[in-house]
Amino acid sequence: MIRVALVDDDALVRAGLGTILSSAEDIEVVGEGADGAEAADLVRRTRPDVVVMDIRMPRMDGIEATRLIAGDDAPRVLVLTTFQLDEHVFAAIEAGASGFLLKDTPPTELIDAVRIVAAGDAMLSPAHTRALIERFADSGREHRRDAAQSLLDELSPREREVASAVAEGLSNADIGALLFCSEATVKTYLTRIFAKLGDTNRVRLALLVRDAET
Repeated sequence: MIRVALVDDDALVRAGLGTILSSAEDIEVVGEGADGAEAADLVRRTRPDVVVMDIRMPRMDGIEATRLIAGDDAPRVLVLTTFQLDEHVFAAIEAGASGFLLKDTPPTELIDAVRIVAAGDAMLSPAHTRALIERFADSGREHRRDAAQSLLDELSPREREVASAVAEGLSNADIGALLFCSEATVKTYLTRIFAKLGDTNRVRLALLVRDAET
């Protein structure tokens, strides 16, 4: 079962999300929070695999809450937003979110997104990844390129291939098919990559690869 916690200041939204996700046989909603300030305690109490997190909330927004719960053993965070790729989404990704969804996402896509994030993939299409890259392309390009190349130099040639495939927006299964290895082997490579980079976020890995290639 995929354990999911919901954090949103709108009780009706939480109820709707809970109903949708609970309809899936492999998903269990284990807790709810009304704002970001409740998120850390909610995670400690319920130990979810995925937190579905609203961005705009009172007391503490979803960005700061995502930053607080991020870490090696932290759940994946899927942020909810009203607008595609606004500045809050970029900040949430930088804080450690694994992806984002619009609040009017169809129920089946919401369920699929939770499954994707729980499996360790990023809930961002290649088009969204490109948009993220373009957003940061004009500021500090040379500095970011040198820093990115320095970090990626720590990777083996095979790990670089996996990292490049992540930057293309491919899932673990697609990477395995591309590199003629199992999905489990891809996950092992990613574990090594994240350990070397001191990070666990596929989107930031994609940005790092693109920075190195700029």
